[in-house]
Amino acid sequence: MPDRAVRETLATRFRSLGHRNFRLYWVGQLVSLIGTWMQSVAQGWLMHRLTDSAFMLGLLGFMQFVPVLMFSLWAGVVADRVDKRRLLYFTQGAALLQAVVLAAVVLTGVVRPWMVLGLAFVFGVINAFDLPVRQSFLVELVGKDALANAIALNSAAFNTARVIGPAIAGVLMATIGEGGCFAINAVSYLAVLYCLTLMRLPPRAPHAVDAARRATLREGVAYARSVESIRNLLLLLGVTAGLGFQYMVLLPVYARNLLHAGAGAYGLLVSAFGLGALLSVARLTQDLDRWGLRRNLLIGLSSAGIGLAVFAWSRTLGLSLAAGFVAGFGLIVYVASTNTLLQHTTEDRFRGRVMSLYTLMFVGTAPIGALASGLIAERWGAPMATSFSAVTLLGGALWVSYRLRVLAARESAGALQPPEVEKIG
Repeated sequence: MPDRAVRETLATRFRSLGHRNFRLYWVGQLVSLIGTWMQSVAQGWLMHRLTDSAFMLGLLGFMQFVPVLMFSLWAGVVADRVDKRRLLYFTQGAALLQAVVLAAVVLTGVVRPWMVLGLAFVFGVINAFDLPVRQSFLVELVGKDALANAIALNSAAFNTARVIGPAIAGVLMATIGEGGCFAINAVSYLAVLYCLTLMRLPPRAPHAVDAARRATLREGVAYARSVESIRNLLLLLGVTAGLGFQYMVLLPVYARNLLHAGAGAYGLLVSAFGLGALLSVARLTQDLDRWGLRRNLLIGLSSAGIGLAVFAWSRTLGLSLAAGFVAGFGLIVYVASTNTLLQHTTEDRFRGRVMSLYTLMFVGTAPIGALASGLIAERWGAPMATSFSAVTLLGGALWVSYRLRVLAARESAGALQPPEVEKIG
């Protein structure tokens, strides 16, 4: 009987993998994301090796994420208008070429900081179109009933790669160098391209094609503004992600200057955040109602803020890894729950545009935070910059706590009608 209960629990927790198309997508993404994380870690280490500047790390983050700020809203319109698999062929193929060029300039010894910045900008342009279509593609693979589970397992792939990729990169940077990491990333894109070709997707219904052709940016923004829960979720994400999620750009500073360690320790730090994020999947794959998902927002922001506050002032590798683990857990619980709440609230015809707003708030605000983090670190040190991020996250947790108490009081007093009970803000 216990074995049967365990099997039933596992079947529930991983039910999205029962869909063939999602299974192919998940495997391809896992392989590709391992390569992407290898490139991300090697790119930061390369820039710090070339410049020894915290500000340049912040500028690197700015260059990689500012295209999302510039193009993600238009990318949402494209995602709602075109066949999503074809768009993924284009974005993943373009990312493969970017990785090839980056590997070439490093392996031939001609790399300069401006080249790394320029290629980071190119990757950001690709990501501006890739992220919204990947998020909105999930519902076509599993349907709405399994969407929350698919989002959680998609997060699991991302964070499994976040553990494995940096650990591999730490070893490879000490042996074959950063160029080898970039070359392996280029090869990893072949996996996702191959898996996309194996999918069997039904043709889009004629009425859906007609509606997609009429999709406009203004209509999508107006829709998001008109739905209170969507508006509140996006605004909170923009503040917390933009100012609170920028610890990654300073990890080379912690590894080299504060912990006095090498590339291997840098890879371990990135992996610690990823391992904590991977643990969050155990909570995210539970069948939670909307109130459970709302509580996840509070749990996630609180855990992330406390973890980053400890990480900021730790001077031992063991404590830094533990704090990164806690912060990584909280960050993904918060982000994935936000994603799930948004997708369950959004009408299908607006999904690409709302997810482009999600991308804008989650990734597009990062240039502001990355530059601010780099400037604060250059002037007052990395611990002060990370402490600022921690305070931002804890402030977001306080706001969520207040809003949940208000909603609970209204609901218990009967002030909320059934549609309003579904709101977050």
